[in-house]
Amino acid sequence: MQLKERVAVVTGAGSGIGAAAARRLAREGARVALLGRTEEDLNGVAAGIRGQGHEALPLAVDIVEAEALEGGYGQVIDRWGRLDIVFANAGVNGVWAPIEELSPEEWRSTVDINLNGTFLTLKYAVPYLRERGGSIIVTSSVNGTRMFSNTGATAYACTKGAQVVLGRMLALELAKHRIRVNVVCPGAVETDLDEHTDDRDTSLMRDPRAVPDDAIPLTDDRPASAEDVAELVLFLASDASGHVTGTEIWIDGGQSLLKG
Repeated sequence: MQLKERVAVVTGAGSGIGAAAARRLAREGARVALLGRTEEDLNGVAAGIRGQGHEALPLAVDIVEAEALEGGYGQVIDRWGRLDIVFANAGVNGVWAPIEELSPEEWRSTVDINLNGTFLTLKYAVPYLRERGGSIIVTSSVNGTRMFSNTGATAYACTKGAQVVLGRMLALELAKHRIRVNVVCPGAVETDLDEHTDDRDTSLMRDPRAVPDDAIPLTDDRPASAEDVAELVLFLASDASGHVTGTEIWIDGGQSLLKG
C-alpha cells in the first residue's frame, strides 16, 4: 500500500487514462477524488473503486470553471483534510484541420481546456499541497513534445508542448515546498479519445513519405493500454520517484522516435 492515507485528485477521471489511474492509485491505498464533466461516468468509476474496499469521491466539475474547480478542492479538504497527489489528466483532442480551416473559436476551445484547464487545476491545488509536499503529474502527449508529423493537430500539439513548459517552470517554483511536478507523454493508447476528434481534411495534408501512425516498434504496433499509463502515474505519485521532478516521460513504445 504505497499510498496509504494519501489523498489524490484525478481530473478526466470518468474514462480512459484518468479512470485507470484513479483505480490504480486507490488499490495502493489512496483516497481518490474523481473530477470530470459527466456525473454518470464518475459515479460508475467511484462505484468500482468502492466495491474493492477503497474510498472515492466523484465530483462533477469542469476544469475551465475556476470557481467550480476551487470549490471541488474545498470539498476534498472537507472530506479528507489533506491533498497529496494531483493528476491533471483532463483534455481534448479538439479539431484537427489545416490552419486556414481552423476557426479562432476552435483554437480557443482546445487551448482553454488543455492549457488553461491544466493551469487552473494546479493553481487551486498548490495551497493544499504546500502543507506537506506532494506530487503533481500532468498528461501531455508525444504530439508537440517529440512528434510533429501529425499534420493538422496544431492547436492540440501547441497545448501539449505548453504543458511540458508549465511542468518545468512549476517544478522549480514549487521545489521549496517539496512538491514534485512531472509530465507523462503517451503515444497511441487504447482509449475512446480519438472518437471525439474532429478530423477535417488532414489526410490530404500528409506527406506520402510519413511513417504510419500505428507504427510502434516495441510492441509490434500494439498501442499502450490505459493501465500501462496508470502504472507510470503510480510511480510518479509514489515515494519511488522521490528525487524526480521537472521531467517528461514518454510512454509510447518508441513511436515518437520513429515518427518524429
